[in-house]
Amino acid sequence: MNAIKIKKLKKSYKDFLLDNVNINVPSGIIVGLIGENGAGKTTLIKSILGIVKSEYEVLKIFDKDYKINESEIKENIGIVLDNAFFPELLTPNDINSSMKNIYKSWDENLFNTYIRDFKLKNNKPIKNLSKGMRKKLEIITALSHHPKLLILDEPTSGLDPVVRSEVLDLFLKFVKDDEHTILLSTHITTDLEHVADQIIFIDNGKILLDKPKDDIIDNYGILKCDHKNFDLIDKNDIVTYKKNKYGCEVLIGDKNKIKKKYKDFVIDNITLEDLMILMIKGER
Repeated sequence: MNAIKIKKLKKSYKDFLLDNVNINVPSGIIVGLIGENGAGKTTLIKSILGIVKSEYEVLKIFDKDYKINESEIKENIGIVLDNAFFPELLTPNDINSSMKNIYKSWDENLFNTYIRDFKLKNNKPIKNLSKGMRKKLEIITALSHHPKLLILDEPTSGLDPVVRSEVLDLFLKFVKDDEHTILLSTHITTDLEHVADQIIFIDNGKILLDKPKDDIIDNYGILKCDHKNFDLIDKNDIVTYKKNKYGCEVLIGDKNKIKKKYKDFVIDNITLEDLMILMIKGER
C-alpha cells in the first residue's frame, strides 16, 4: 500500500510555483523532505493536507482518493506543523479534552503516558512552556490518536540533542510494523541520516531528487581537485560543482565508478547537508 501518492500537483502564488510534483511514498518507511527555506516544503505539506487548494491529477492517501475520503483519511493522520498549534492559554488537560471530541480513536491513557515520559505537566499552560516543551506536546498530540501516517514539519526544532534522540527513537518505533509511515520535513539533516529510509529534495518548487537515503550516502560523493585538474573531468560525470580560489568541489553520483576512473583524485563521502548545498549553490 502507498501511504501517499501524488501526480502532477501544482500550486501557484504570485512569486512561487509548486510545479508538477510527483511523489510516491510506500507504507512503513520514514521519508525526509529537505530543501532550503522557500523551496516549497510547507506548501507541499499543506497541499497534501488540503490546507491550501492545489491542482493535481492524483492525490491519494492510503490508496484512497483524498477528496472522496477526506474525513476517514484525516482521522488517520497525525500532524505537526511549524509555528501552528493550540492557543497558549490551554493546558495539556485542555488539549486532551478537545481531542476526545475530534478523533474517534483518541487514546487518553496513551496521551497521559507520553506526558509523564516527556516530563510535561497536565495543568501547565502552553504559554509557560519552552519552545522545546511545546514541540514535545505537539508530537505527543499527533501520536495519541493512533494515526497511520505522521506528517511533520520541523518536529525536532528547538529540542536539545538528548530529547531529539528520544523523539527519533519514538519515530522509529512508530514505523517498525511496516504499517505506519512518516513524512518528515526538517532542516536538521543529521536527524534524517539516522532515521530516514527515503529522501525527497525539493528546490524552487521542483523535486530535484527522490531516492533511498542509503543510495545517496553510498553512491554520491564529493570529488576535490585544483582548477587545472577540473578540466580533466568528463562533464558527464559531474552533477554540480563549486569553485573557489583554492580549488573545486564536484558532486558526483557514482562514487565507485569515479574512484576507478580518476584514481589520483580525492573523493570524500557526502552528508545530506553537503548534498543540499552543492545541488542548490553548485553550477551545472
